[in-house]
Amino acid sequence: MTRRRSVLVLPGNSARMVAKAATLTVDEVVLDLEDAVPPDPELKARARGQLVEAALAQDFGDRRLAVRINPVSGGAALEDLLQVVTALGPRLHSVVVPKVVHPGEVAFVHHVLGSLAGGAEVGIQIQIENAAGLAAVEQLAASSDRLEALIFGPGDFAASMGIPQLSIGGADPAYPGDLWHYPLFRIAVAARANSLQVLDGPYSALDDPAGLEAACRRGAALGLDGKWVIHPAQLAAVNSAFTPSSGQLEGARALLAALAEGGARRMGGQMVDEASRRLALSILSRAGEG
Repeated sequence: MTRRRSVLVLPGNSARMVAKAATLTVDEVVLDLEDAVPPDPELKARARGQLVEAALAQDFGDRRLAVRINPVSGGAALEDLLQVVTALGPRLHSVVVPKVVHPGEVAFVHHVLGSLAGGAEVGIQIQIENAAGLAAVEQLAASSDRLEALIFGPGDFAASMGIPQLSIGGADPAYPGDLWHYPLFRIAVAARANSLQVLDGPYSALDDPAGLEAACRRGAALGLDGKWVIHPAQLAAVNSAFTPSSGQLEGARALLAALAEGGARRMGGQMVDEASRRLALSILSRAGEG
């Protein structure tokens, strides 16, 4: 199974940051052509060339490489695909499509990839970043066999809902509960129903490690695969939160060993059966076992 515990997002036109990313303990690197580049056509065009040059200069090893293109609803997405996919060839594993609200947007990217040299093996990840996207998430999750993951975008989502925040992905003590539970869990259900991965978006408060850890624990508790990261200092916490602990792994192995003796049984004060086996296998799968 492809691991996406940590996904580092950085400006694709920064050769320095791209070079640094190729040395970090991260599962996937996303080179951004959308929010990291001002919405000026000349700057977008320049950024494409800089991204390609920076990416080709690095060996990313076993880190997956993705590019976030501009929204299909704008005018830059097609040029992003035409210039970047062919130039990067087999180095590119997937494209991230932001602000998706309609299955037709995914179909557009799907067919463009299929027509490009080097695009046949490139996957698609989509971001759910506004109310319309969340309302259509079940249809979006089933819109292409190239889809690999659904990603929650808390910043743009908060803006689309009128939520009064200036920091991305944080909790709000004024809200009596988890502000992000509903969108995250709805996205997660749609993803799992279509055998996709599901990722939480970034946490922008770099000087709040406790808040980041709390967000990671929430995502892991909901069964998410990982989280976007916007600074290398966040990687350790994210990797740790979305990797099964040694205690979880030992418990899963012990449960399987007990069930190997046959049938439902009592184990450590609880009853275990075939449903328990599936839980244990899920934990081991996240660690690359089983």
